Amino acid sequence: MSTEDTPWFGDIPVLGARPVAEIAATLAELGEPPPDPPAAGAPASFAPGGWLDGLFGERLWRSTSHAFGYIAPHKPGARGPLPIAHAGNIKPDPGLRGARLRVTLNWLRVADYPGRGTHRVLFDFYARNQSDGPDSDLHFNATYRVREGQQAGILGYPVFVGLKAGEEGLAFRCYTVNVRNDADEAFLDLLESDAFKQGLEITQSVQPVIKPFAEMAFGITRAIARRNRNVPVQDVAMGLDFSNVPGRARLAEGAYVAAQVRDDLFPLWDWQDWAYDPENGRIGARDDMRQPLPYNYFVLGISRMA
Repeated sequence: MSTEDTPWFGDIPVLGARPVAEIAATLAELGEPPPDPPAAGAPASFAPGGWLDGLFGERLWRSTSHAFGYIAPHKPGARGPLPIAHAGNIKPDPGLRGARLRVTLNWLRVADYPGRGTHRVLFDFYARNQSDGPDSDLHFNATYRVREGQQAGILGYPVFVGLKAGEEGLAFRCYTVNVRNDADEAFLDLLESDAFKQGLEITQSVQPVIKPFAEMAFGITRAIARRNRNVPVQDVAMGLDFSNVPGRARLAEGAYVAAQVRDDLFPLWDWQDWAYDPENGRIGARDDMRQPLPYNYFVLGISRMA
């Protein structure tokens, strides 16, 4: 299942994918000016990209890599820690073919975003709805306030209600923008109204209103992501299918974790080092659940509608 032909933000790259000089200029706009250049006689470079590149090397938002995990459904009262598996190493559920699904944002954690203090995060969700009508390409926006190093105050926030899975599965994309432009922050108050808190409801019948709504949501994100002081941070694409082909993620009911892992650590990543504690809804180190997953991450929940 390809997402290459979907309406997306390829011409507005996340901050970590931009040249280091542009990164430095953006951080200065956000009140994070870089340190002075090395003094005369000091080493001229800390990294292949020059001294400036080395200064930003360990910031989490610099990574363009994501690790995808899966947490299986559990019974009420379960005690942890419960395992997290790689999303490509689970058993798919063929019974979800053609099923209508509920997609929720279960957690959003901001470990390290550009800027300081409380972040206003604009989250654009894209999904391919398997229908013959105008509601095949769907966008839905939501905005959240999150302090650095904390999670957003959400749990099971509805995103798509009634999304139809196809014979091959589902395609998702997610794009986050750290909004710091004051005028845009005022505009985003609209996205916190009751009309936007119910998720995008997709019924069995064709709805002419869905396509204009989705196009509006897409346009809002594009416009805001281009504005000065607004910074795209995460860009995630995930196809979920029913195959056993290596390198693909499988579709089943449960929760999918997308963690923005540092590029240098990605080859060593192992979800077995992490676990989920159902007693407090926390993802942490398997050997010490008091140690939280130290990355920017979000979790999407997928369940079959009755």
